[in-house]
Amino acid sequence: MAGTFGLLATRNPSIQETGFRALMNAVASLLALGQTIDVLPKQAKAKPILWGLAFVPVLPYLANLASISMSQSQGVTQIESHPVEVLIREAKADFENMLQNQSKSYAEAYDEYQRRYGYEPPYGFEEWYNFAKSHQSPIIDEFDGIFESVSPFLRLSGQGVLDVMTQVYSLPEHELWRCTMSGHPSKKTYCSHPRRSFDRNVSKFLDKLFKKLPQLSLNVKLLINHLDEPAVIIPPPGQDPRSVNLTNLAGQRSWDTLTKYCSARRTTSVSSERKPPVETYGLPFLTDRRAAIDLCAHPEYASMHGFLLAPESLKLIEGLVPVLSTGAPSTMGDILYPLAAYTQDPSFKYDRTQDVDWDKKRNALYWAGSNTGGRGSSSSSSFSVQGEGGEDATGPIWRLFHRQRFVELAQNLKSRTYYYLRSNDNIITRVSSSFLNSRLYSVAFARIFQCSESRSRACRDQRAYFRQKPWTETDRPLFRSKLVFDLDGNGISGRWYKLLASKSTPLKQTIFREWHDERLAPWVHYVPVSQSMDELPELVHYLTSTKSGRERAREIAEQGRHWFGKAFREIDMAIYVYRLLLELARLQDPDRPTIEFDVG
Repeated sequence: MAGTFGLLATRNPSIQETGFRALMNAVASLLALGQTIDVLPKQAKAKPILWGLAFVPVLPYLANLASISMSQSQGVTQIESHPVEVLIREAKADFENMLQNQSKSYAEAYDEYQRRYGYEPPYGFEEWYNFAKSHQSPIIDEFDGIFESVSPFLRLSGQGVLDVMTQVYSLPEHELWRCTMSGHPSKKTYCSHPRRSFDRNVSKFLDKLFKKLPQLSLNVKLLINHLDEPAVIIPPPGQDPRSVNLTNLAGQRSWDTLTKYCSARRTTSVSSERKPPVETYGLPFLTDRRAAIDLCAHPEYASMHGFLLAPESLKLIEGLVPVLSTGAPSTMGDILYPLAAYTQDPSFKYDRTQDVDWDKKRNALYWAGSNTGGRGSSSSSSFSVQGEGGEDATGPIWRLFHRQRFVELAQNLKSRTYYYLRSNDNIITRVSSSFLNSRLYSVAFARIFQCSESRSRACRDQRAYFRQKPWTETDRPLFRSKLVFDLDGNGISGRWYKLLASKSTPLKQTIFREWHDERLAPWVHYVPVSQSMDELPELVHYLTSTKSGRERAREIAEQGRHWFGKAFREIDMAIYVYRLLLELARLQDPDRPTIEFDVG
């Protein structure tokens, strides 16, 4: 009984997810203390003194309640000046302006294509435009990502592209599916792999999209990446465009390789206009998503993400090889296409029967998942980096992975400084605090593996360090909270679409580009989160604990849900893939000569 009291009384109430759990912990410890005192002999003189130990669990519990109450009463009183409010207002105005300026006729779309890219649209562009308009596509012009990803390969001739695709497919140990799409008569996709038999439903997915398209006189060859991780890094102009190298970087530091061409990279882009910066008071609220995921502009990311520290699988192809992947960081040259599992795997789809209305949701941030994102094996078992105060910090490599850093923060497992915004005399300032309201977070790992072996030290240490939730096959726990978090795994997240379609407000942290980036607006359809997550405590506090913040969170949930139904239909994926096929058909035209573009 004394041991039970000792365990319960010293448990920190500030890391409990709910107030009820913290209260029950204090009550149980007092009961254990009472039982211990009760079994002592009646003549024991120490009984009254032992009751003084009741302060051990009670005082921290009361102090935690006081801290929570104080944090809820403080905050920025000038709501209109809070960075979240400013960013939402500006993002909504920009998004509405973008929608209004979409081309209204084929002539406008043709001229806009030439204005953006300085080049004629591909053959079949008019038919694509008519198809997109006939299916009420809200997006007509915002396909910069397709052109920017395809244009580097125009340094090769059409026949040169076909030759390099054949060359890389002949290399040993690659992870590429070679698929052929025939326009006549069945629009059937045929895929092959030298070692694998299951293509993760890619051919079924493409066939499903192709059946929605008009009859196309296109014969396009595709190289499709089998792995979650992206595959291609493109050398700068001046190197032999026919040179191709394949390197296995699984479990190894990939940062240096993925950023080695940063100094040679041009900085021009299709969208280069810059607005005056939003005042964020020293917190890294995302004001420019494109800049935020630019690896070349953020050397600190080298020790913040599992893919950059020790990827689980990375078969890196260096060369001008057009490979389709579902996501890629800024320095990689994969051509992006939609994830097949979004339409082929029921577990990736939103199930409205699992969701509840906003008013019935818990006022907290929820995430539960596995520790995928990097390989925490013995071969990459330690790190040494400089901490916030300039001191050297060391530890197991998994402590730096993005998912582990997030769970560590949300579970309040490490003594650290959190930052909040406060206003005093109408002046907003950033303040530091050691306090985090754990009642606002329901975050845990449900599975811990991917450590070389399931019984390795890295896995054992993570299971001992993090509090875990039981794994569930349904999304019912996920949609019981108003805020839901999403972040990268080994590659892009597979749950992103169900979060956008839900009645909850999605928060998103990523370094990967995806096919839909230009049709999805941060601060309008979701809340972006930086890699450091230094703004997360203030962000969660504002969206859950202030009247204005709760209103903004509900608006974003509704806007994202509505837009998902308009712009993320299967037909929208088909429209995107249709336009991508036109660009790839031009790229692979055997009669096309080499073309040089200043594409950045």
